[in-house]
Amino acid sequence: MAKTHFRTPLLQTPFHARTAAANKLNEWGHWAGYTTALVYDDEAMEYTAIRNAASVYDLCPMVKYRITGPDAADYLNRLTVRNAAKLSVGGVHYTVWCDDAGKLVDDGTLFRLGRDDYRICCQERHLPWLLDSAFGFDVKIVEETEDIAALSLQGPCTAAVLEAAGFPVWTLKPFRMASFDFEGGTLTVSRTGFTGDLGYELWIAPKLALKLWDHLFEAGKPWGIRPIGTNALNLARIEAGFIITNMDFVPAHQAVREDRVRSPLEMGLDWMIDWTKGHFTGKRALLAEKEAKSSKWALVGLDIEGNVSAEGSLIYHNKKTEAGFITAAAWSPITKRNLALAHVERKWLAGGNLWVEIYALRELQYVKLMLPVTIVERPFFNPDRKRSTPPGRF
Repeated sequence: MAKTHFRTPLLQTPFHARTAAANKLNEWGHWAGYTTALVYDDEAMEYTAIRNAASVYDLCPMVKYRITGPDAADYLNRLTVRNAAKLSVGGVHYTVWCDDAGKLVDDGTLFRLGRDDYRICCQERHLPWLLDSAFGFDVKIVEETEDIAALSLQGPCTAAVLEAAGFPVWTLKPFRMASFDFEGGTLTVSRTGFTGDLGYELWIAPKLALKLWDHLFEAGKPWGIRPIGTNALNLARIEAGFIITNMDFVPAHQAVREDRVRSPLEMGLDWMIDWTKGHFTGKRALLAEKEAKSSKWALVGLDIEGNVSAEGSLIYHNKKTEAGFITAAAWSPITKRNLALAHVERKWLAGGNLWVEIYALRELQYVKLMLPVTIVERPFFNPDRKRSTPPGRF
């Protein structure tokens, strides 16, 4: 039989029939080997749906691993920095994992589906790393990315949309899951997301994906539900202060230059490390870094003068000495501020006097701007509605 896989180098998600029909601009990108929509028809309106109505993002390319077996909790406690044993069944938590040098390999969300049954969702593929880390543990690790279709439903009206669809989630707390019968299968809803707003993620068998899409959009009509692309999602996640692998940090095993890797302490993720749970990969190095206060970098939030996005720009101390660089930036419609995420060398954090050098395109010519920056707390946007249970009826 002739092999024709090279004719379609990017996979299509189970929702592709609907996303392709909705993508009026035909703007596509790639994510983890899949074709994904960047913009459907109007990026500004897609962002507005996230903050004011209900938005739907095709989450299928998110890499998913299932970890089962009597040693699943112990294995995950060795792999990740948080305590997986403390995560109750039906719960979700954000976590990271490191190499032996205490440098980040990836971040993701860990779902506890049963006593000895977990799922990791992450940006990059790590099966060899996960399998090598399983030596000595009685666990089974399987990639199930293609076995689960997923949608991210985000926005203040999403609980109302789910109720109209027959999936009441008013009592579902943040980082918890619920299950519903749907068309002979099971729909799992988790109160999670990547927008910093009220929202949910929906998980279902691929054969029911299109039925779920149609059902959700029919139920969501009164609230102006609309599909969103990656561009609108990226703006929302910057406002939320969330980081993305290979955009805000480089996985340790992919970095070519040794100074590109970062530890959880340098990325502001030390709050999640459980130092008391026993040994985990990278603990010795991280503890030494903590005790010696030797972290070189700090990931910080910046408020920048003006409204020119500073993505990729360099940061200077006193306009002269290079002090860091920006990994993500945007003018934020909801906060009316010029925001950025940046790596800054810790020695320059105190005392201020930090500036960003931006090259702004003005009618085919770049104009150099040197603007003052202020280090501010993340998240930049943090509405009460993302935590309220029950959420408000918008």
